[in-house]
Amino acid sequence: MDFKFTEEQEAIREMVRDFVDQEMRPRAQAIDEEEKTDFNIINKAAELGLMGVSLPEEYGGIGQGKVGFCIFVEEMSKGCAGTATAIGCHQSIGAMTIVVDGTPEQKQKYLPDMAAGKKIGAFALTEPNAGSDAAAIQTTATKDGDYWILNGRKQWVTNGPFANVVTVFAVTDKGLGAHGGVTAFIVENTFPGYVVGTKDHKMGIRGSESCELIFDNCKVPKENILGQFGAGFLTAMRTLDMGRMTLAAGCLGGAKEALKLSVKHCSERFQFGKPLAEQPVVQQYLAQMAADIYSMESMIYRTAAMADNGQKYSRESAICKLFCSETSGRVIDTAVQLHGGLGYMREHPIERIYRDCRINRIFEGTSEIQKLVIARDVLKKGGY
Repeated sequence: MDFKFTEEQEAIREMVRDFVDQEMRPRAQAIDEEEKTDFNIINKAAELGLMGVSLPEEYGGIGQGKVGFCIFVEEMSKGCAGTATAIGCHQSIGAMTIVVDGTPEQKQKYLPDMAAGKKIGAFALTEPNAGSDAAAIQTTATKDGDYWILNGRKQWVTNGPFANVVTVFAVTDKGLGAHGGVTAFIVENTFPGYVVGTKDHKMGIRGSESCELIFDNCKVPKENILGQFGAGFLTAMRTLDMGRMTLAAGCLGGAKEALKLSVKHCSERFQFGKPLAEQPVVQQYLAQMAADIYSMESMIYRTAAMADNGQKYSRESAICKLFCSETSGRVIDTAVQLHGGLGYMREHPIERIYRDCRINRIFEGTSEIQKLVIARDVLKKGGY
């Protein structure tokens, strides 16, 4: 097994690190306070091709595959988790639905503009009464000549306030339920009946704007059915496999940033006549953080390599999401403890990182849902 990154992958890492240092990290605190996506950063990322890292080269993307995209998300998340979420969502679950299940015509119509950052993607599955129970969605789609008419509400849609292209999941046959009765649609924000609802105000990742989307007799052309009719739930789950793995990469980036800040603080902060870093109990904390990060990194890139090799990775993706969201929370909580009172102050980045990381155990499937996904596969296969 080759655990080395290619020269191209390392070049992507260095380019993103430079971008984070120059454009994202200096603005992270202000973005958090403003609770707005910084489109100056988005536009600069687009100029470098970073809005299409995961998208195929034939449609204008960089075509870095799953490993390359995880590297990208990891590095972006070190600078500003909110901005990383906005850009990551655009690619991992926004455009990726079209990559996974789009027709050649749909791919040619949407992906080049999405890879160039001219159109921003979003993914609308969750509803007021359908969160973890995604199969309980109530948004409907009714046939009307050459159009489908969508009615319903979607909740907490990342990039919702400004997205141009949204994958929306709606019930097309209530009698068939989730498997056969839900269809995915590509919905543009210019379609009649598309309404941007109330913007969310969140604890963390405030540079990632989200909102409610309302579909009030929204007219969607029949050619905008995405994937097989009635198989929308399958499209959603296949897309979320990648979303969960790359979310784990974001957790890794946040944890690495927390460790870096902790090492710096403990080396500079004196207590009892010597640096905190020389205290045995502090060294134990730092050692455990490093061990946790190594575990996270190992499973993420092993899973990404599986995906790039065409292997099934649904279980492994769920494991990455579960383990890394839980573990990064522990690493970052330890970082706050090591910073003492300073880590609780709004002016210090570790306070923001602490708030940002909490969502990771909730969105794109809660920890509890990941355990169900993993357990079902374990039971189906009789073990590991």
